[in-house]
Amino acid sequence: MGEEKVKEEALQMMAMFQVLPRLVVFDLDYTLWPFYCECRSKREMPSLYPHAKGILYALKDKGIDVAIASRSPTPDIAKTFLEKLSLKSMFVAQEIFSSWSHKTEHFQRIHSRTGVPFNSMLFFDDEDRNIEAVSKMGVTSILVGNGVNLGAFRQGLAKFSENFNTVEKNKQRWRTKFTKDGDSSEKK
Repeated sequence: MGEEKVKEEALQMMAMFQVLPRLVVFDLDYTLWPFYCECRSKREMPSLYPHAKGILYALKDKGIDVAIASRSPTPDIAKTFLEKLSLKSMFVAQEIFSSWSHKTEHFQRIHSRTGVPFNSMLFFDDEDRNIEAVSKMGVTSILVGNGVNLGAFRQGLAKFSENFNTVEKNKQRWRTKFTKDGDSSEKK
């Protein structure tokens, strides 16, 4: 499936959801591209997973910001590859550094840089430990098995929408509860 076709399909998917994330964050290694940066040379020409570029362009067309959270020990190679793929300017934040924090530090920096609340973010990564840690921060997180693709993207949009609706329902319950409590105490 070509890049334009993937973009078209991703845009159609997004049109099916009433609520979309404000920011979508991607890991690099084995999420956007099928390799570890530290095993490659800057001189090589990298490639992305087949659906990755189309999904990135669909998000941009829809006005949704994108960012990177990568624990690569070779950020220089990762940044060179992003330039070679003409993607570097697409990302509002590029947090690429080695860390033992399972990406929580990356997300703190992304939040500081963008101002986007964690519960308005969607994250794709290939490692369980990162998904678990970042989910605890309130970020909707999706584990990808073989890179980001339209199936994972659809799953992410659905889970984000479900999480958003749950939060809104809980807010409504709290408002109703506190309004009733407030009303009853005023009548006494």
